[in-house]
Amino acid sequence: MFNKKKSKKHDIKKTVKSAVREEIKNTVKSTIVQDFLDSSAESIEKNDQIETDLYIKNNVKRGLRNANGTGVVVGLTKIGDVRGYDMDSAGNKVPIEGKLFYRGYSIEDIVQNCIDENRFGFEEVTFLLIFGTLPSKSELEAFKKMLGAKRELPNGFARDMILTTPSNNIMNKLARSVLALYCYDDNPDDTSISNVLRQSINLIGYFPALIAYAYQAKSSFYDNMSLHLHNPIPELSTSENILRMIRPMGEYMDIEAKLLDLSMILHAEHGGGNNSSFTTHLISSTGTDTYSAISAAIGSLKGPRHGGANIAVINMIADIKAHVPDFNNRGKLDDYLVKLLKKEAYDKSGLIYGMGHAIYTLSDPRAKLLKSMSKKLAENKNLVDDFLLCDYIERRTPQLYAEVTGTEKPMPANVDLYSGFVYDALDIPITIATPLFATARLSGWCAHRIEEIVAGRKLMRPAYKSVQEPREYISMKHRHSSHATKK
Repeated sequence: MFNKKKSKKHDIKKTVKSAVREEIKNTVKSTIVQDFLDSSAESIEKNDQIETDLYIKNNVKRGLRNANGTGVVVGLTKIGDVRGYDMDSAGNKVPIEGKLFYRGYSIEDIVQNCIDENRFGFEEVTFLLIFGTLPSKSELEAFKKMLGAKRELPNGFARDMILTTPSNNIMNKLARSVLALYCYDDNPDDTSISNVLRQSINLIGYFPALIAYAYQAKSSFYDNMSLHLHNPIPELSTSENILRMIRPMGEYMDIEAKLLDLSMILHAEHGGGNNSSFTTHLISSTGTDTYSAISAAIGSLKGPRHGGANIAVINMIADIKAHVPDFNNRGKLDDYLVKLLKKEAYDKSGLIYGMGHAIYTLSDPRAKLLKSMSKKLAENKNLVDDFLLCDYIERRTPQLYAEVTGTEKPMPANVDLYSGFVYDALDIPITIATPLFATARLSGWCAHRIEEIVAGRKLMRPAYKSVQEPREYISMKHRHSSHATKK
């Protein structure tokens, strides 16, 4: 008995020692790998640097922008038109009030008609963008039924593709889900207009469920929250289905759904030059399938320089509230806004998010429309102070910017300032702010994909000029390591 106990203790000690040795070995391996990656990164950064003056010397339009900040014209479109400035004879920008047109129709007229008739308008705008004409009442009803028939995901998709493989990032899950839908399509690679139109309608119908179920899976798996799965209702609008499926009890007020609908109308399209719409044109020019093109557009929108601005606004407002609890104290609020501009607060970027735009100079028409509706929601939900904070940031930022930099320039509020407020007021989780943007912009992406197939008909192939000088090849025995090994 004694020997058995001694033997068991010996085995345990041996196992523990073995486990410790293995852990040390893995830690050493991990450290060596990390050292290699760090030194490689330093080497790559050095090798890939290109001097700024070479871009100027070779007349490179960095970021596809001209020297005056305007975009390089790479195509033509009938879908959307963004007007934020005129050009004088010397090629300088002349600030004007911003205008946005969908298929030639002013966004103000589209939105105002929906408000006057107290109805949802996102489905009408989707029809307009894709088909190029305003729908009749019967055409719109038929289109809504087609979308309604695709509100439910294919059999087993939610379980197999979303719930069993959740992602902590819903944009990542959205892109993967779109690619997975390729496998559920009996004719995925056909790029005829009728087939791409079918695929577009299917995707637009599916998107509310895709983001809602991805959010629920993420909340359950990563955040230890209860899993609430609601079936979509075909008869409901896109915004109503979204609110119903992301909320535990599926409840929502009409004003909430109408404001979300308005936000989606304003985000549906913004010309062919924005990064994700251009990505759609670029990928579609290769002749690839719809699912690949749309997932690429989602990847573009996922980038914080493009689609993440509304999240930046929400986080910035929360930061302001944390540091200036009484934001009715305008003196302290000004002091903090100045700190933001001086890169002394929040993310130290020197930016006040929600202010300024690459195209709009005097005003962003989307911000003006959303602000008007936001005020009504603020009054309804007792959030007037929060709304007034956004209003103050809008009015005061240009003045403070001039004081800090000594430069006066037009700096309008952009749509993200008030869409951030709207999402917060609607208790929409910050993790689905950008996916909501994608759900709205999908209508524009599908329209741009079809336009590229119809009118583009040429593989996009821009040029990159090499600035690497020719080098003589070095045989293996004469080479030295380019990576500094860390001790």
